[in-house]
Amino acid sequence: MKSICLLLTICLYTLCMQGSQIDTIMVRSNTMHKNIPVVVVKPDSMTTDLPTLYLLHGFSDSSLNGWINKVKGITDYADKYHCLLVMPDGGFSSWYFDSPVDSTYRYETFIATELVEYIDRHYPTADTSVHRAITGNSMGGHGALFLALRHPNIFGAAGSTSGGVNLCHFPNSFDIAKRLGSYTNHTERWKECSIYHLVDTITENYPQLVIDCGTDDMFYQDNCRLHEKLEQLHIPHEFTSRPGNHNWSYWSISLQNQMLFFHRFFELSDNN
Repeated sequence: MKSICLLLTICLYTLCMQGSQIDTIMVRSNTMHKNIPVVVVKPDSMTTDLPTLYLLHGFSDSSLNGWINKVKGITDYADKYHCLLVMPDGGFSSWYFDSPVDSTYRYETFIATELVEYIDRHYPTADTSVHRAITGNSMGGHGALFLALRHPNIFGAAGSTSGGVNLCHFPNSFDIAKRLGSYTNHTERWKECSIYHLVDTITENYPQLVIDCGTDDMFYQDNCRLHEKLEQLHIPHEFTSRPGNHNWSYWSISLQNQMLFFHRFFELSDNN
């Protein structure tokens, strides 16, 4: 069966729970020539024009071993805020950009184009940027900001919790060199893919941003520097720092707070 975005979906199973429902599906990426696991949490009341929140996992996690099974009660958010939660697999270490050195890692195109088009075709979403948001933790925090800043016409709001927002500070870690080539030989490429440097290129039409990081997190200083730069550039955003480390205990609380932020964003969009 052909579709506009040439996606093949294989539905593995649908798990029905009290209230929300969880679909675990495989979405075809023609860009990477493979099927990608995606978890979708649907509210119990599947009305039309649902807002959608994309949740990206961190380094070494997956769609099935990340948000969906690490955050207790995460499925309740779909009902509480009457939205669709979409959790795609981002590979072990994709960092959610299109790798110039590995054609099997083109997750920017997959998520911002192929997956969004698939979700909007197969679920009753409101397919506009003001009803679509994206966030994530660690590598996923970087990915959420990266995708939203590069595709503000797709994602109207974005968040990051404990995001790795400056890849240049980790030239030998987290498989980044496998995706971009060595930092020494491709410094500009690394800057282009780092949030801290990417924001310099944004002049207008930026998404609504919410960023937080624990004070004991390895990425804390980089997040503080990003916050300072956003202020200097007069880019509106919410920034929070509170005690916490790079772990699910911190990220679970962050998601609670960010869900309120995105809910307000969606409500304001409906009222305008």
